[in-house]
Amino acid sequence: MSVERAKRVLKIEADAIRSLMEKIDENFEKAVELIYRCRGKVVVMGVGKSGIVARKIAATLASTGTPAFFIHPVEGMHGDLGMLAKEDIVMILSNSGETEEISRILPLLHRHGNKIVALTGNSVSNLGRAGDVVLDVSVREEACPFGLVPTASTTVAMALGDALAIALLERRGFKEEDFANLHPGGSLGKRWLTVEDLMHTGEAFPMVGEDAPMREAIFEITSKRMGVTGVADAHGNLVGVITDGDLRRAVEKYGDLLNRKASEVMTRNPKWIERDSLAARAVQRMEEYSITSLFVFTSQEEGKPVGIIHLHDLLKAGVV
Repeated sequence: MSVERAKRVLKIEADAIRSLMEKIDENFEKAVELIYRCRGKVVVMGVGKSGIVARKIAATLASTGTPAFFIHPVEGMHGDLGMLAKEDIVMILSNSGETEEISRILPLLHRHGNKIVALTGNSVSNLGRAGDVVLDVSVREEACPFGLVPTASTTVAMALGDALAIALLERRGFKEEDFANLHPGGSLGKRWLTVEDLMHTGEAFPMVGEDAPMREAIFEITSKRMGVTGVADAHGNLVGVITDGDLRRAVEKYGDLLNRKASEVMTRNPKWIERDSLAARAVQRMEEYSITSLFVFTSQEEGKPVGIIHLHDLLKAGVV
């Protein structure tokens, strides 16, 4: 019995979302354009279950490049409207469109001069009539057997909020790098760390000149504790790399290794990566070439490295 009830709930909610797809029209385009051109923020409101959905929509908008926050209508009536600027757009969720708290705050919003995007299941309601743009989130039935508990209606409202957020994301040209900047913490933030966030620079960056004696190169490798040093020409351009493996091979080849020059031992064409690349991309390159470090450049055209990133850095940061 419970399994059948669960399947029925999911079918009702899935059908409601399919029905929503048929309602996406020019009003949706108007809402996207209105929010895109907004010089302020998007203030999302709702009461009860709609309020919970409104909070989620505000969070999704904010995390995808559209500044947004939630105000509870009741708190708004008691001072929180002070957070509202005239340039802000107010997005209001109410399935009935006749919620008392919403109806009371609508005149205040109009007096304040804010544009209203209404998500409602009743276009002729107080909210529907007040909206500058009205998006239809009506459903044929709720999944609740009594038709009372908001279920399909809240699912539809949340799905439409997601659709707005993604449409705006694409309209703004929002990129992975932008997303990374807004999600610096937790496992999600680790996924979007850049090479620049983790690379070693300055005194921590191992580098010797190509004419430097191997005694100096070995000291650089051991003192910087990366098992590698870059080799630069007289102009500071990277021309090679000396690794622990190069040292082992050189010991077998040269009897007077300490008197040899770095240019005699180095491996040319060291592997590199751009500083704004995702750290995850650095892991891929290291795996591809079976190496443990990459030199970092500002761009492919720039011959002078700006740092180095090691596999240990990626491990410590939780990227691997």
